[in-house]
Amino acid sequence: MRILHTSDWHLGRTFHEANLHPHQEEFHDWLVELVTQRAIDVVVIPGDVYDRAVPPLEAVKLLGRTLTRLSAKTTVVLTPGNHDSADRLGFGAELMRDGVHILTDTQAALEHPVVVPDAHGDVLFFGLPYLVPDIARFALVSDESEPLARSHEAVTRAAMDKVTTRIAQYAEAAGPDAPRPRSVVLSHTFVTGGDPSDSERDLSVGGVDSVPASVMGGVDYVALGHLHGCQDLSARAGTTAWYSGSPLAFSFSEKNQRKSVLLVDLGAPGEVEVERIATPVPRRLAELRGSLDDVLAKAAAHREDWVKAVITDPHRPPHLLDRLRAAFPYLRHTEHRPEGREDSDLTPVVRREQDPMDVMGEFLEYVTGVEATDAERGVFARAHSAAHSRREEAS
Repeated sequence: MRILHTSDWHLGRTFHEANLHPHQEEFHDWLVELVTQRAIDVVVIPGDVYDRAVPPLEAVKLLGRTLTRLSAKTTVVLTPGNHDSADRLGFGAELMRDGVHILTDTQAALEHPVVVPDAHGDVLFFGLPYLVPDIARFALVSDESEPLARSHEAVTRAAMDKVTTRIAQYAEAAGPDAPRPRSVVLSHTFVTGGDPSDSERDLSVGGVDSVPASVMGGVDYVALGHLHGCQDLSARAGTTAWYSGSPLAFSFSEKNQRKSVLLVDLGAPGEVEVERIATPVPRRLAELRGSLDDVLAKAAAHREDWVKAVITDPHRPPHLLDRLRAAFPYLRHTEHRPEGREDSDLTPVVRREQDPMDVMGEFLEYVTGVEATDAERGVFARAHSAAHSRREEAS
């Protein structure tokens, strides 16, 4: 069986105010074509399909079109992540065509896996929607039992115990002559040992946010979602377990990641092969650091890139943003960080008893790295006087 693993689409997200929707459409077109070219049997999407619980309309329409196109070619199994609303994502799941399975009910997903047969027997697909510990610690035990510990590890371990029990039940019902059922788990969680980036939302609950990889064992393949970098955690898990990562970058901390989807070939029991396939990247990410002159000297090599510029001049250069934008049409983020100075040295503390003139002067020094001139203090005084006069007139 040939499975395509992709996750963390975050439809509706922007990149430092740049609209990613056209690039997400491009990725979806590429994905549908890949499914056809590589004869994919099942597409699995373990969470964060949307970027927020109430996604924009264009994101909802894009997902609808993509699921329709994919279901005409293959089977799709998807679960919600911590960014999705399970209820909204799962609305109308019962009405979906046969090729689309949206697994938003944890108990139902554990009891009734999606079964897809191939030449080697049946493959059971279990979906673990993002497990909120404060809810799952009660939902995953019987009414008379004590609730589970308040951690991602406890609820994920309980869910995986139910998965392995259900696999054993399925094998027993099939009879001793039937081939061992293979199994795939979709799980949106932070597995210990995974490498995070700045763009993932923290999953901390009571200080316990991760799940030991060993908890994910007992199945043939674990399709992980949540972390945005593609990475192999099989050695830690004791079974084949991968994060596919996001198809697009959502922060400059991802500039060195190679964005991918995963093609998983599931053969006879025990035979699993994983191939990384690079996704189309709309623009390279470049973080340029140095004096303004040094950064501007690199403009020719980075005119088509999304750029983060960290300027280290001792004082803020005049017209900094205008000069950077002229050199880098796709400038997305700028910082002025004078070399050798820490944030704590630059951040002023405003006290109620301070003179407004001093507050404005400190702010200007914080931004530019130099004290206000007499002319600038004159501007402050006129602005403060005008604001004070308007307030008196309003009262």
